[in-house]
Amino acid sequence: MENNTPQQKFPWTKHFWLNVLSSTVGFIIGGLIMTLLLFALIGALVSSSDDTPTVKSNSLLHINLDGAITEQQQDNTLQSLLGSDDESIGLDKILKAISIAKDNNDIKGIWLECGALSTYPATLQELRQALLDFKKSGKPIYAYGNDTYGQGGYYVCSLADTVALNPIGSVDWHGMCSQIMFFKDLMAKLGVKMQVYKVGTYKSAVEPFTETQMSAANREQITAYLTDIWQTFVNDVCKSRKMQPEKANELADKFMAFAGSKETKASGLVDLMMYKDEFTDMLKKKLGVKEGDDLNLITPSALCEATSDKGDKDNQVAVYYAEGEIVDEASTNPMSEGNVVGDKVCKDLQKLAKDDNVKAVVLRINSPGGSAFASEQMWHNIKVLAKKKPVVVSMGGVAASGGYYIAAGADYIFAEPTTITGSIGIFGMIPDASELMTNKLGLKFDVVNTNKMSDFGDMSRPFNEQEGQRIQAHVEEGYTLFMTRVADARKKTLAQVDSIAQGRVWTGTQALKLGLVDKLGSLQDAINYAASKAKLKEGYAVVGYPETLPWYAQLAISSAEEQAFAGRLRSLLGDFYEPLQAINSIKNGCTVYARLPYIIKIK
Repeated sequence: MENNTPQQKFPWTKHFWLNVLSSTVGFIIGGLIMTLLLFALIGALVSSSDDTPTVKSNSLLHINLDGAITEQQQDNTLQSLLGSDDESIGLDKILKAISIAKDNNDIKGIWLECGALSTYPATLQELRQALLDFKKSGKPIYAYGNDTYGQGGYYVCSLADTVALNPIGSVDWHGMCSQIMFFKDLMAKLGVKMQVYKVGTYKSAVEPFTETQMSAANREQITAYLTDIWQTFVNDVCKSRKMQPEKANELADKFMAFAGSKETKASGLVDLMMYKDEFTDMLKKKLGVKEGDDLNLITPSALCEATSDKGDKDNQVAVYYAEGEIVDEASTNPMSEGNVVGDKVCKDLQKLAKDDNVKAVVLRINSPGGSAFASEQMWHNIKVLAKKKPVVVSMGGVAASGGYYIAAGADYIFAEPTTITGSIGIFGMIPDASELMTNKLGLKFDVVNTNKMSDFGDMSRPFNEQEGQRIQAHVEEGYTLFMTRVADARKKTLAQVDSIAQGRVWTGTQALKLGLVDKLGSLQDAINYAASKAKLKEGYAVVGYPETLPWYAQLAISSAEEQAFAGRLRSLLGDFYEPLQAINSIKNGCTVYARLPYIIKIK
C-alpha cells in the first residue's frame, strides 16, 4: 500500500499555507503602516490648526461668497478630507472679520469673490449692512465674479466700489419666486393619505400633503412677503448702482443670466469685464504690489484668529446660536443634521444662567420651527434665564412658528427687515397607510380592545370621528397656549394676537408694524442693546455658544462618513433638500408641530 503523506497527496497545500501566512503578515504590516500614516496626518493637521495666522501689511480681506452661509463657522477640515464640497461659510466669522478690517491699518480693503451663494435674504442684508459700515473707513471694496454672480451674491456685491465680471460670465438677476412641491397625488398612488389637524387659516405647512396647489390664503401671504423682500433688494441695489427701480425690474424681466457681455456691461450692473488674472493685476497696481509679488490675502477665519480678543472674559455677552429645525432630541439621521435640539438647548441655557461671567445673553434664532413641545420647553428656560440676566433675541433669516415661540420668552426682539417670522399656529399630521397595507399589499389585521381607544394610532385604519376630535382639541389647546405666550410677551389680548396669527408669515418690517418685534436691527445691534441693559462698560467680551468643536473632536460625536454623507446629500438634492428634510421631520404618531413648510432662500 502506498504511504502518501498529506503533502504528497496534495502538494499544493504547502504553497497555500505559505500564501496565507505571507498575506496575513503583509496585511498586518500594511495596516500598521496605514495606522502610522493616519496618526501622522492627524498630528500634522492638529499641529497646523494650532498655528496662529498673522496679518501682513498691505493685505486684503478676501471673502469667498460661494456656497451656503450658516450662522456659526464650523470646522470643515474633516469634510474636505473626505471629499465633501458642502463647506459652509460662517456669518459670525465674516461679520467679525469685517469689523476688525475696518480699523486694522494692515487691511487696505476687501475683495468679494462671488459665486453661487445660497442663503436667506436677511442673512444677505445683514452682510451687506456690515460692508456698508466698513465703507465708512474710506477703504475700498472690490467685487469679482469669475463665472456667475448669483442673485443673492450680486445683491451684496453691488455696493462695491468696483464690480468686475469675467468677459464670458453673467449676472443672475431675475426676481424672486416661491415654488411649492405637492405630494398628495404621489401618496395617493402609494395608498397613503395625510390626516391633518390644524389651527390657522394661513398655516400652510400641511398643504403639500393635502392639496395640489396653493390655497388662496397661502398665495396671499407669499405674495405679500415676497414682494416686500424683492422691493428691498431692488431699492438697495439701485441705491448702490445709481439706477432707477423701473430699470432694475426691466433687467430682471429679461433674465440677465443669459445676456451677452456687451448687454451685461451696458446694463449698468457691472463696471468692468476682465479675466481673473487681469483683475488681480489691477488690485496689485492699486495696492502698489511689486511686479512678481503676490497679493497678501487673508480669509475671515484667519483674520479672526490673528487678532487677539482683548475682551474681558469676566464680563461676557453670550451669543447663543439656535439654527435649524426644532426637534425634541438629537438624531443620527443625516437628514436631521443641523437641528435645534430642545433638551440640549435647555441644558445650555441653564448653564448660561449659572455662569457669573455671562452678564447678558443674545439668542440668535434662525429656525423655521418644529416640535411644539421642544419650543415650549425652551421658552420656559428662556423665561427662567431672563429673570437672572437680560435676554435679547436677534432674528436671522427665519424665526417663524416654533422659532417665534421661543423668541417670545426674551426681553426684547430685533429682526432684519427681510427676516421671515410670525407663522403663529400649529398642526398635527399623521399618515393613514391603511389602503397601502390592506388593498395594495394584501395585509389583514384583527384586534382585541379593552377600551374604545386602545388601538389609537393603529396604521391599519384611519382615525375614527371620536379620535379625530380628540386630536383636533389637542391641537387647538396648543394654539391657545402659543397665543398666550405671545400675548403675555407682546402685551396684547388673545383676540389681538389671533388677528395677526392664524399661521400667517410676515417679514421683519411687517412684524414691527404689527408689534411682533421691537426693533429692526442686526446681530451687532442686539449685542449692543444687551450690553447696555446689563450696564456693561466698553471692553466686555462677546462669546459664541454653543462652543464649536475642532474636526478631530467631532469624530467622538458622529462618524466621519455620516458627516460627509450629509454634505453630499445636501449638494445632490439641491432645492429638494429642504422639503424632504421637512417630510423627514414629520414622524409617525400624533406630534404637534409649529413650523414653516418651506424656507425662502436666495441664490
